[in-house]
Amino acid sequence: MSDEATRITRLEEMLAYQAKTIDELSDQLAEQWKVMDQTRAKLDRLTERFLSLEEQSLEAPAITKPPHY
Repeated sequence: MSDEATRITRLEEMLAYQAKTIDELSDQLAEQWKVMDQTRAKLDRLTERFLSLEEQSLEAPAITKPPHY
């Protein structure tokens, strides 16, 4: 092959490798977004639960004298 044909072949190989890498990174990024959305939803549920428990603890019964007084 001539130098020019070799050079074009190498560039095509490099382009194919980079396209494959971009596709793999895109797939990984999509997966990370999915995990992040699940984590955000779980955090929201836990926050709601915590606030609910906190409200319940604020409604403590009135302090009364024990029966032996």
